[in-house]
Amino acid sequence: MADNYYDFTRAVKFLKDVVRIPSDNPPGDCGRHAMASTKLLQDLGFKVEQHKVPDALVRKYGMRSVTNLVIREKFGTGDGPTIALNAHGDVVPPGLGWSVDPYGAVEKNGAIYGRGAAVSKSDFVTYAFALRALKARPEGLNGTVEIHLTYDEEAGGDIGPKWLLDQKITKPDLVICAGFSYSIVTAHNGCLHLEVSVHGKQAHAAMPETGHDALASANGILTALYAERKKIARKKSKTAGIGSPKLNVGLISGGINTNVVPDLVTFRLDRRLIPEENGRKVERDLMALIKKVGAGKGIKVDVKRILLAEPLKPLKGIERLVAPIQRHASQVLKQKIKATGVPLYTDARHYAAAKIPVVLYGAGPRSILEANAHRADENIRLKDLEAAIRVVAGALEDLLRR
Repeated sequence: MADNYYDFTRAVKFLKDVVRIPSDNPPGDCGRHAMASTKLLQDLGFKVEQHKVPDALVRKYGMRSVTNLVIREKFGTGDGPTIALNAHGDVVPPGLGWSVDPYGAVEKNGAIYGRGAAVSKSDFVTYAFALRALKARPEGLNGTVEIHLTYDEEAGGDIGPKWLLDQKITKPDLVICAGFSYSIVTAHNGCLHLEVSVHGKQAHAAMPETGHDALASANGILTALYAERKKIARKKSKTAGIGSPKLNVGLISGGINTNVVPDLVTFRLDRRLIPEENGRKVERDLMALIKKVGAGKGIKVDVKRILLAEPLKPLKGIERLVAPIQRHASQVLKQKIKATGVPLYTDARHYAAAKIPVVLYGAGPRSILEANAHRADENIRLKDLEAAIRVVAGALEDLLRR
């Protein structure tokens, strides 16, 4: 496509507009962002479908409001492939340490700074302006392009892409999910979150033997978990870019007062799964270890799953996506772009679970660390955003010309 097929100045303004609307998850009150995004997309000439997730289901997943957006553009007779582009608008809370207003969408040094600028409001822009380019030059294209803008990736994706698929709102042939410009992601980690509750019996600190110390039992469990962390670190994935499984205890609470034997200790752990692992088996084994180590007189241990996201594994057919993206990315970025894995988890797995070939590609640098994703001063370089729009537009054009 020609270099002037879209208005990049307008694309930058669009990104600033979507970054300036808070959509923190938690608390997950994302309805306002969806309504504002609808208006912005309509101003670009798109017809936007609003699919509101029922409130009871939203609350079940710990959120307050979710309205997923779908755009469909048919080219030619429409009997070519249906290609979906998915990005999420919910973001982690800003946290501390910012040098700028996290919702200011500050432009400096050739980048836009703000929460969600990289993950993944930038790909609202990538996909909308890539599709806008195709609409401007539709000759010879045949098929359908959909954009899925969803709002629960930070909570697991069950009421985002999975809900759209389960409700039969969409059934694409191929999917591109939000990613980074310098690699095509074909595999990623899974994630297991467990909540462990250790119940004992309170007693006066002067007579601890008359109670059952929940913290002492929890200490034994934590010791076993940290030993497990060292053990799994020796296991290496065969997929480039993935590395080893990880285990982290991120939250812990318990106790009544300094002079009381604690009767309840609760903590949550995060276990990252490599593509060679099965999430349900890891969950069973970890639960069994926790209950075995925590068992004791007067002690009860409960383990509850909070989240299980299976790893993304490459499906047959992804080469249809990888080849055109690789070709255009290599041309635009003037370097070889590889297919690889990443040590995180995304909504792409829901499309893969539905047997739909999916890869991750979008706007961003070489790694999430460079973008400060999920950290203070998150940013997206404008040259990477512009490159991603050109690459995705070119890849879509190739796919719809087959």
